[in-house]
Amino acid sequence: MTDDTATSAPGQPSGPDDKTAKLRLLEALLFAAADPVSEVLLAARIGPGWDVTVLLAELQAHYAPRGVVLLRVGGGWAFRTAPDLAPLLRQEEEVARRLSRAAIETLAIIAYHQPVTRGEIEQIRGVATSKGTLDILMENGWIRPGKRRESPGRPLTWITTEHFLDHFGLEHLRDLPGVEDLRAAGLLDSRPVFYGVTGGGDDGLPLPRADDGDED
Repeated sequence: MTDDTATSAPGQPSGPDDKTAKLRLLEALLFAAADPVSEVLLAARIGPGWDVTVLLAELQAHYAPRGVVLLRVGGGWAFRTAPDLAPLLRQEEEVARRLSRAAIETLAIIAYHQPVTRGEIEQIRGVATSKGTLDILMENGWIRPGKRRESPGRPLTWITTEHFLDHFGLEHLRDLPGVEDLRAAGLLDSRPVFYGVTGGGDDGLPLPRADDGDED
């Protein structure tokens, strides 16, 4: 006598509406994606009748104690190495090219003042900004052109990208570090400073004065 009860093959979902199947699909989509995936796209792939936010929260809780964790990055979600394991994974390696002080200052100004024009960047820094500095930041995927300013000449503005948030481990721009965090990271030094960039408080964010031109 044969058993007519339908069974699923090992490793396959038991049905299209099974919660475990949806979590597995969500997990696979995030692991396969090269960049953070938006909730809108994930919801479209999961299908109607499921709250993708609830599923993401459950998946995030599942991975919380593991070596990789699920994080919200900018406007999307992505798997990343657990922050506490970073020191164990870090390796000493030769960096082919370091960002110049001019590039660091320019990136900080764009991050804290965006959208900001090249002229405004130069006004804050007090020196001319070479096209090469902006090119380097674009090549790293940290900035991109924004909308043109509705003013004479319609100058182009600059804004940071999702990759900027992802690279620096930020969920939102409001998570940008304060003065002490930047100093601890070595982005501020004891040389003369000016107060042209504002962060999260009333005090200005000091940056090193670029008195050596804009060499990259």
